[in-house]
Amino acid sequence: MANALIIVDVQNDFCEGGSLAVGGGAGVAAGISRLLAADPGRWDHVVATKDYHIDPGSHFGDPPDYVDSWPRHCVVGTTGSEFHPELETGRIEAIFHKGEHAAAYSGFEGHADDGECLADWLRRHGVDRVDLVGIATDHCVRATALDAVREGFEATVLLDLTAAVAPQTLDRALREMTDAGVRLPGEAVMRTA
Repeated sequence: MANALIIVDVQNDFCEGGSLAVGGGAGVAAGISRLLAADPGRWDHVVATKDYHIDPGSHFGDPPDYVDSWPRHCVVGTTGSEFHPELETGRIEAIFHKGEHAAAYSGFEGHADDGECLADWLRRHGVDRVDLVGIATDHCVRATALDAVREGFEATVLLDLTAAVAPQTLDRALREMTDAGVRLPGEAVMRTA
């Protein structure tokens, strides 16, 4: 069987200067690139997810409540939806877009350009173990890791290569992931954007 790295939502709008910036996001992008360069044989496959909003309804709030609604972010066709420039994308084999017309936190809710979902892509490539990195530890990384376990994959979140939003939501996310059997080496990045 094979392993895969899932890079979750390392996009401009989630990094410093973006419309929904998470402190440390740019550093996470650079760190992922360094790891991919330093250890190119560590993963058999590398994939990525993107928030990719067209009209996600109440997911965008005016004003946002930062619980169920958020400022406009990662709108299709904007620079905010693009990968951060510090992220080396040459190894990425497939990108899974999520949230076009509704809120979507997990990469397993997304699909590639040909319509294939993440779980099917991983199974088709013989993947049984996934490592997850990206933004934000307490939201989309958490949701993707929990769904990975539900889909039958062994999941590890490399916390040193994730950025979290807030201590309270991070603590809850870490408990949920631990309870689900997700391995959590390291410590999530958390700092003011």
